Parts: sequence; C-alpha cells; structure tokens
Amino acid sequence: MSTILIIGGAGYIGSHVVLEFLNAGHEVTILDNMSSGQQANLQAKAKFIHGDIQDRIKLREVFQDHYDAVVHLAALKAAGESMFVPDQYSIQNINGTLNILDAMSKSSCKVFIFSSSAAVYGMPEYLPMDEKHPLQPINYYGFTKLEVERFLGWFDQLKNIKFASLRYFNAAGYDTKKRIKGLEQNPANLLPIILETVMGIRPEMSVFGNNYPTSDGTCIRDYIHVTDLAIAHLKSFETILKTKQSLKLNLGTGKGFSVLDMIKTTEKVTGQKVNYNMAGRREGDPADLVAKADLAKEIMGWEATQSDLENLVRSTWEVYKLNINKK
Repeated sequence: MSTILIIGGAGYIGSHVVLEFLNAGHEVTILDNMSSGQQANLQAKAKFIHGDIQDRIKLREVFQDHYDAVVHLAALKAAGESMFVPDQYSIQNINGTLNILDAMSKSSCKVFIFSSSAAVYGMPEYLPMDEKHPLQPINYYGFTKLEVERFLGWFDQLKNIKFASLRYFNAAGYDTKKRIKGLEQNPANLLPIILETVMGIRPEMSVFGNNYPTSDGTCIRDYIHVTDLAIAHLKSFETILKTKQSLKLNLGTGKGFSVLDMIKTTEKVTGQKVNYNMAGRREGDPADLVAKADLAKEIMGWEATQSDLENLVRSTWEVYKLNINKK
C-alpha cells in the first residue's frame, strides 16, 4: 500500500482517479479548494484537506506528511477562455504547479503524476497524433501544459522527481457504478452540453461547422472514458515505481466520433430529441483530432476498454438522471 496525495480529487476527473487508487488498496488524501470540486464526489475512505495550491504555507504543512506520489489535476482547462485571461491561467496552471513542486522537493515524495493535454500538440500535422508529433500549442491553455512538462523535465534532472505527463484527449463518461454523482458546473465539453440541452438547462446548443472534410461535415474527436483515464493514472504510478523512469504518454482510443455521432447516440440512449442549431466554424478547430496511444500500451500495458460511444453517453446520462431526480 502506498500513500497518494491527489490534488483536485473532488473534481470530475480527479474523483475518478481517487476511486481507482482506493480500489487498488492505496491510502488516498485529497487536497482541493472546492472551486470546481464537489462534496458529492468525495469518497468516505479518502482523507480530505481543504486547501489551495496558491497557499505555499498550507502546501508545506500538507507535505509534512509522507506521500509516495502526487497526482496533480488542479488546473484551469477551458482553451477558449485561456486566450482572454492568460494571467489567470499562468497563476493557476504554471505558478500553482511550481508551488507544488517546491513543497514536494523539500519532502520525501519523488513521484509526480501530471494531468497534461493533447493541447500541447496544436493543429495536427498528421493523424493519428503520437508522442513524436511537434509541440506547437495554438491556445494559452496548451502553452501552460507544455511549460509545466518542461519544468518537470528539469525537476527530474535536478531533484530526481520522476513524473508521468499524461496527455489526455477528450475525457467523457462517468463511473458506471454511479459512485461519482457531482456534475460539472458550466461545462465546456460536448457531452455535458448535449445532456444539459436534453434536460432543458439549455434551450438549444450550437454545432460549430458542418462543412468539414469528415463523413458528416462535423468535427471528429477522440473521446476517452474517464474511468480509462483514471486507470492510466494508477498504471503510470505503478510503472514509475518499477522502472524509475519518467513518462510522456498519450491517452486516447485511436478512433474518433463526430459531433453528430454524439448527438444521435444521445438521442438513442435518452429517447429524447437534442435541440441544436448549425453555427459557423470556430477559429482553431481542426476537422479531426485522434490519438495514437500505442506507447501507453507498450510501456505500461494500458489501453482504453470502456470508451465505446454508447457507454460514454449512457454512463453520463445515468448520473444526470440522478441529479434530475433530486430536483
């Protein structure tokens, strides 16, 4: 059994990561400022500390306890928003991570699992995108993730902190056993927006562009079930313990679904019509964005097993229905 500090463990992805580490028998502590995390996502078996990664004194106190690894998921993540408030993204994503690394480097903890993003690549020069793809972010969010990866390389070299930089593609879905019940507030991702439309929270949604060079004219993305993502965090920790080597890995499925695929599957699963309108393309949206995640399978034996489109939609809808029934 290891002791794991999961920063941002009350959030959407973080709460699923907590579940997987608990299921594997580890002792988990969650550090979260609850700005987007939710009480409903906290697991009774995990210790909870209310704190902020901008509070350096609090971080030093937290790291007085021994941890075998840190999983860091406390970041701002809206790519579009990052272009308007880069200062906020610098403070949270870059300075906040450096605060963690500073406190960590003064402790005995030497493993850092980082929530990175496919946004570090920018526009695809070829598909599927592997880890050798050029790193040219086209939004400030992607820039912050890439900068942190560069810092991690130096902390590995100078402080012997081994890291896994996990480059997510599009996270979706919920725990199929419905142990995570908190919905994302003001979501920016496609599936929650579709389901908010189904629920009437939004009167309608926009599909941005229907003239892309794809099968139905709408954008294609690589959607990965959040439980598959969470398992990858656990496997990356286990791999670092075995190999003593840092990792930079894509987490995706290698196949894509279009916006209309997601809408049609939601209509099938929910039995309800999705009200949408066709809008113009958004600047910077590539037609197709799909991962090559062979390296994750080769290095740590991981591959996505729960990311079929119907499971993505159904597992999310089941949790949305729980919240509908509360109202």
